[in-house]
Amino acid sequence: MIDENILGIAAGTLTSVSMLPQLIKVIREKNVDDLSWVMILVLILGLSLWVWYGFRKDELPIILSNAFAILVNGTLFICYLLYKNNAD
Repeated sequence: MIDENILGIAAGTLTSVSMLPQLIKVIREKNVDDLSWVMILVLILGLSLWVWYGFRKDELPIILSNAFAILVNGTLFICYLLYKNNAD
């Protein structure tokens, strides 16, 4: 059997790094035309709630993985704000 903590850490790691390829692409190309700022903000809100839930349940894998995902998606949103007028 797989230990629950290992399963949680693996799941959290995979979902946390899922937006890294998008962030790298945006930084390289400085193009955010295909991004939805609403989706990013909704995702950050949901991730923030997961962090809060993790603190309430004292679950470090939930806290760390979602906090990292907030960092990645927050950076993506900042890039959106910086690059949104590049196409003009």
